[in-house]
Amino acid sequence: MHHFLYGIYPYIALSVLAIGSIARYERDPFTWKSSSSQFLRHKQLIWGSVFFHVGVLAIFGGHLVGLLTPLAIWDALGVSHGTKQLIAIVLGGVAGIAMLGGGLMLAHRRLFDARVRATSSFADTAILLMLIVQVVLGLMTIVVSLGHMDGEEMTKFMHWAGGIFTFDSDAAAYIADVHILFKLHIFFGLTIFLVFPFTRLIHMLSAPVRYLWRPGYQIVRTRKGKNQ
Repeated sequence: MHHFLYGIYPYIALSVLAIGSIARYERDPFTWKSSSSQFLRHKQLIWGSVFFHVGVLAIFGGHLVGLLTPLAIWDALGVSHGTKQLIAIVLGGVAGIAMLGGGLMLAHRRLFDARVRATSSFADTAILLMLIVQVVLGLMTIVVSLGHMDGEEMTKFMHWAGGIFTFDSDAAAYIADVHILFKLHIFFGLTIFLVFPFTRLIHMLSAPVRYLWRPGYQIVRTRKGKNQ
């Protein structure tokens, strides 16, 4: 079961993430949006959204760099394993608290405001709650990490992540003896990847990069013979 969850399930989750996202774009491109309810309880949305999104982006970037940057690069930069872990704990903790605070504000708004709840789908609420559970698990792992400040425990996750992307058949073995909180955190993260294409999270892939070079104005024309 351990080999399936951490050696095979990652490929299932990442495949569904990639194929499902492409299929959704091909079939329903106009659903690539977050279905904003900004006009309902605007102030709470703004504060919750800012904290939540800043936390999410910081955590995602931190995990991406921390897990997929080869150890040889860190060693070449003179960053010890212990220092890297300390940086991860501090920055990850701050970002996690921001994400949790923002997520709880958004969840309260979505669950206890009748108008917002009426415009929310099951997937909207479920993915938000999943992300909150995931960040709570991540914050709980910090307590465990404080007992391994030599950084060697973190290298196991780096070997595992690198093994997954290099198709190492023994990748799951790298994290066989880590704390159960880390395993739950990884499993929940993979599950979020699995459901990603079927939720509002898909709008993360719609970064409007083209707006960087498009004109600063829009031309709106009326139909010939019709009033504006």
